[in-house]
Amino acid sequence: MRLLLPLTLSAGIVAGLTAFLANAAPAPQQADLSSAAGLWEQFNDDDGRRESWFLIFEKSRGVYEGAIVKMFLKPGEDPNALRCTKCAGEQKNQPSLGLVIIKGMQRQGRAYENGTILDPRDGQVWSARMEVSPDGRQLEVRGFLGVALFGKSQIWKRLPDNALPPNEVPPNVAQYMPPGAARAQGGAPGGAPAPAPHQAQQQTPPQRPAGQQPAMQQQNPNAQQQQRRFQ
Repeated sequence: MRLLLPLTLSAGIVAGLTAFLANAAPAPQQADLSSAAGLWEQFNDDDGRRESWFLIFEKSRGVYEGAIVKMFLKPGEDPNALRCTKCAGEQKNQPSLGLVIIKGMQRQGRAYENGTILDPRDGQVWSARMEVSPDGRQLEVRGFLGVALFGKSQIWKRLPDNALPPNEVPPNVAQYMPPGAARAQGGAPGGAPAPAPHQAQQQTPPQRPAGQQPAMQQQNPNAQQQQRRFQ
């Protein structure tokens, strides 16, 4: 009994210290899912395929902008030819990758108002608003001319902060990447070297056995949610 008592007390002290330190340690910082800041995936309106990734960031206090940071091209498309040839001012002839197309979004809780969005295909600038879904996983982006009632919406899907490798981030927006992106992988899994940087990714259709017919393309559910407003 003389030997067991000190051991029991020591074990109790260690357990108590462990519990104290665990409670005293600061909780990990949680991402603000009510904020639009971060990476988002956009889908094609017609066939539902993923088309682009966007980075939304706080340009100045309470004012947000958004840039194209990744493009998924069709086979045969030349990424070097994708420039905003019809844009006006300093954005004319700028590469589409890294192009800031969302400007002036003023945050009001989960909503972002009084902004504009640029269509790089024709250079037209639309009035725009955005709204983050209650769970923080989706972003409604609506462009309109004059009145918000007469416009078009897209639903974007939130991506992990480290979804885009650091060597693929356009240099003009690298400083605005989310804090979690700094902890992104330094190389490929298994110690393999990181892939070479590229300006855009082409989607290559999978190979099918001879004689097999292509399966019907499934509509992405995100593309079917246009015109939806978050309650």
